[in-house]
Amino acid sequence: MTEPSPLPTAKARTIREVFAVALGLGLTSFGGPIAHIGYFERVYVRERRWLPAEEFTGLVALCQMIPGPASSQLGALIGLRRAGWGGALAAWLGFTLPSALLMFGFALLESALHGPVAMAVLHGLKLVAVAVVAQAVWSMGRTLCPDAARMAIALGCAMLVVLAPHGQLVALVIGLVGGIVLCRSIAARGGVPRLPVGRLGGLGALGLLLTLLVGLPMLGRLQLPGRLQLPGQGHSLIGMAAIFMRAGALVFGGGHVVLPLLRNALVPTGWLPDDVFLAGYGAAQAMPGPLFTFAAYLGAVMVPHGAGPGVAALWSAVALVALFVPGALIAVAGVAVWNWVGHHRLARGGLAGINAAVVGILGAALYDPVWTGAVTRVIDAVIALAGFVLLQRWRVPPIAVVVLTVVASVIAR
Repeated sequence: MTEPSPLPTAKARTIREVFAVALGLGLTSFGGPIAHIGYFERVYVRERRWLPAEEFTGLVALCQMIPGPASSQLGALIGLRRAGWGGALAAWLGFTLPSALLMFGFALLESALHGPVAMAVLHGLKLVAVAVVAQAVWSMGRTLCPDAARMAIALGCAMLVVLAPHGQLVALVIGLVGGIVLCRSIAARGGVPRLPVGRLGGLGALGLLLTLLVGLPMLGRLQLPGRLQLPGQGHSLIGMAAIFMRAGALVFGGGHVVLPLLRNALVPTGWLPDDVFLAGYGAAQAMPGPLFTFAAYLGAVMVPHGAGPGVAALWSAVALVALFVPGALIAVAGVAVWNWVGHHRLARGGLAGINAAVVGILGAALYDPVWTGAVTRVIDAVIALAGFVLLQRWRVPPIAVVVLTVVASVIAR
């Protein structure tokens, strides 16, 4: 009898490893997409050494330039690099499930979000984000801006984004041009890693996205049976999926940008009341992981009246997947384009400039909204600085820093 090949077992073990690491990040990564980049850099680059800093920053730049949830796209692409398509799915599931399940639970427990203690806890999580992002800026800046040219690009892009908060894409373009002009003699190491996505794969991803964006609204007009239809309103499960797909395909800048899109599509048209929407938004601020998991809450509260938990879980899952799918397909197409561009010599200097621009963008985000949204008093600055020192100097595990910072915030308030 022929011995089974050990390769599938080894690959399955690697996929499980990707899921476990992503799950740990999904349970502990507070503070939004900018803070998530800091957590990812710490775990994937410095602790696990799954990819070098240059490749990590190249993926960050790619995810910054395309629509969708940047941190989830980044995690999935790292999983793809580590363990193939199974690793990409495992990375997304691990990072997304904790907050998705919590948001599903908050559909029934929204009243628990109110009160001074809950607000102090939320403020403490914002201070954690300050420490994590500061550590990421410090670490990435030392690696990716080692000379005057790249430091100048980073500082210029940081000033641009501070003055024009929605100018991240322009900053990346400036970094590209600046790199081509100033960094032509620099042999940029790494870049976006080679991933198993060809031109046909990229075109297929774009074709599927366009098919879903056009086809789902047409299917949503059909009458569906039973609990798949909101009675008397013409709102169906497929119609809801079409709304979330459109929002996921159009959003630049992360979860905070997609929320107004969803509110404008759902509240005025009668899918749910405004106070219910805003209660879920408040809950999402206190969740680890991607803010896009707010969709799990929305799907659960929009089920037809009298529906059981099984139907609520179905609506929640459909809303969640529909919001994430566009960003995933766009990321696949983006990798295919980037793989093609990376073969050209001129792209090397441009990539060095883009890496420096990413450091500048992250530094600008450290100031606004991370610092300005969290530090309102001197004691806040002290707590955030203490968290940074614990992470950078004493290498304290992030979950311990989260707990200590939240406790300090509750005591201070």
